[in-house]
Amino acid sequence: MIGKLKGILDIVEEDHLILDVAGVGYIIYVSAKSMMKLPDLGATTALLTYMQVKEDDISLYGFMEKSEKKWFENLITVQGIGPRLALTILSNLDPDMLVSAIVERNKEIFKHISGVGPKLAERIFTELSKKANQDFSGVLIMQPVIEENDSNIKDALIALTNLGYNRNEVQAVCKAICQNKPDVTINELIRLALKELSS
Repeated sequence: MIGKLKGILDIVEEDHLILDVAGVGYIIYVSAKSMMKLPDLGATTALLTYMQVKEDDISLYGFMEKSEKKWFENLITVQGIGPRLALTILSNLDPDMLVSAIVERNKEIFKHISGVGPKLAERIFTELSKKANQDFSGVLIMQPVIEENDSNIKDALIALTNLGYNRNEVQAVCKAICQNKPDVTINELIRLALKELSS
């Protein structure tokens, strides 16, 4: 099994990239969130990988962060979720957002994710609640940061919902941005949220 690859970022497409490792180009499927963290073309980068082997196909899935790979592997244990759908979920929800949604049994946050209906969301809650609860303490540590940014989040919520974006989705994205960047300004928060929401 291939657990990590380091090489030159050669090509980036909508849902995958090609990493040149010693002259061999590996096609690696990645989430939209990992795509946003990639360096420029031609730069050296390293990706954690998960390799799926079938009778007629071998596919590689790549991750910029350990937590994303961990939750990818958790998601594909759920009946009805394959690697592509797991990547779709992680393109919309970073691991902290996913953990919170599972612990809170928040079906609303999955409504905009293609391929995840109410029944599958319920299955995610049931099968992954134990693992989510184990990770939830890490999410709770970030809550004071969210509270400090409440004013910015509320202002961004008004601005972005007026543009037609889903309120719950906007709130989740803004909270995640504030967790990663506590000193974010309101203008920067709106700009970053728009980038996430339109990806």
